[in-house]
Amino acid sequence: MKTRPLEGCRVLVVEDEPIIACNLRLLLDDEGAVVLGPVLSVRGALELLQGDRDVHGAVLDVNLGGEMVFPVADALALRGTPFVFATGYDGRVVPARFSHIARFDKPVEIALLVHALSDAVFAYLAPGHRRLREMQGKATAV
Repeated sequence: MKTRPLEGCRVLVVEDEPIIACNLRLLLDDEGAVVLGPVLSVRGALELLQGDRDVHGAVLDVNLGGEMVFPVADALALRGTPFVFATGYDGRVVPARFSHIARFDKPVEIALLVHALSDAVFAYLAPGHRRLREMQGKATAV
């Protein structure tokens, strides 16, 4: 049985290109994530984050129809929610405050993105959730 590193994790996808958004959604779903979105705008993502939804991680496109995604990144950072950037832009457009955040060039190598996101989400989860995920991983590996 395949290990699904994002099993049950709620992952927000903020991406305005329909084909890329659809591919990310399908690939993250295949890795066990509960995908929120894709959300096409900064406003839509901020509205989703204001709700009661738990978000365990996020994939953010840097440019959403000419609007930069950094207010969403700020909101996630304030919540302590891990995220990664998936973008066609080079690192110079990313503010210094996000220089430590993983950035994946489009076309995204999904295995690398999932690995980085799952590591960040795993570190973010409460210790009880981490132990449960570790036990689930060991059970599926058998």
